[in-house]
Amino acid sequence: MKAVILAAGEGMRLRPLTVSEPKVMIPVANRPILEHVVDALVKNDVHDIVMVVGYRKERIMSHFEDGRKFGARIEYVVQEKQLGNGHALLTAKDRLGGEFLVLPGDNIVDRRAVGDLLRAGACPSALVVESENPSKYGVVTLDKGAIKGVYEKPQEMISNIILTGMYCLSDRIFRFIDECISAGEYGLSNAVQSSLGHEPVTPVFSDGLWIDAVYPWDLLELNSAALENLAVRTAGKIESQVVISGPVGIGEETVIRAGTTIYGPVLIGDGCDIGPNVTIFPSTSIGNSVTVEPYTMIKNSILMSNCSIGAHSYLSHCVLGYGVKSQSHLMGAGAEAYVNISDEFFKVPHMGSIVGEDSSFGTGVSVEPGTIVGAWCKVSSGSRITRNLPNRALVT
Repeated sequence: MKAVILAAGEGMRLRPLTVSEPKVMIPVANRPILEHVVDALVKNDVHDIVMVVGYRKERIMSHFEDGRKFGARIEYVVQEKQLGNGHALLTAKDRLGGEFLVLPGDNIVDRRAVGDLLRAGACPSALVVESENPSKYGVVTLDKGAIKGVYEKPQEMISNIILTGMYCLSDRIFRFIDECISAGEYGLSNAVQSSLGHEPVTPVFSDGLWIDAVYPWDLLELNSAALENLAVRTAGKIESQVVISGPVGIGEETVIRAGTTIYGPVLIGDGCDIGPNVTIFPSTSIGNSVTVEPYTMIKNSILMSNCSIGAHSYLSHCVLGYGVKSQSHLMGAGAEAYVNISDEFFKVPHMGSIVGEDSSFGTGVSVEPGTIVGAWCKVSSGSRITRNLPNRALVT
């Protein structure tokens, strides 16, 4: 059976982290989200994959190539305009026949979730889960073991069972996609709703992992979940008087200097220089070629590759894009915050700051919880950042 992964979107609500990378290539547990999806398929002996790509497609295609190094056979289809996931699937029509799996490329899934969908043996079928916030998704109602109705992001409480975007479908779905597009509806859930009057769609529940990344703070949940089954691997150099507790992965040519304490699960990439006297708390991922200077504390955060964090800094519940640099005493504490995404405010129970790629901070900078700093910003020493900064902002 083939699988189609829909990976064409930009991820506007994840900006500035997606200014140079598509959403599906944002790293969690030091691997692109999309790589976790491919891995879940391959572990279920699904090796033939069609990827629908669009925004920054070259980033995806250069990483995965023909899929061989990931145990897959990958071919690509380009969605020139990102009109919706139903339209995205339609672009792959010529590569598909019979039954196939459909998966979103921007969700973390594990082998159990994919396996449960396959083992259900039903087509068409949809993987569904119970959600505490169903209004963000396509909601379904059930009747006698089948999906009765699909309601896209309802304002009223209809059901707490939502579509995950994972399906087993056949080429019959394309008829309904065509009809929906003619009516100006480009979502795949619209086509599934249209098909209900013609054939039953089976809901498949799973205790496997499925987490969606809609907003920047969702990445921390994805990262934490991806680290749960972290394999302990120590390839670098660990100096004396280092304390490591719990599962910790340390990459090649990485140095963990004296007096450093690491509480797993923590993943540290290749070529990093950590310490001395640094403390790293659980659910933290640090990419390749990252420097963390003495007496810094980091907890529940993502630091992408090529970051450099100065001495006596504190980061909690933060996501730092590629190449972020700070001098000493950077304060990025996490707390309850109201986060502004495109002039819409969201109350987040615990969040630090989100920083776009290649931004830099001088000495003694404080960034308020829930603040989003754009890419390529320059913040001078002693500054206090209390509001979002656009890309290329200069704070003096």
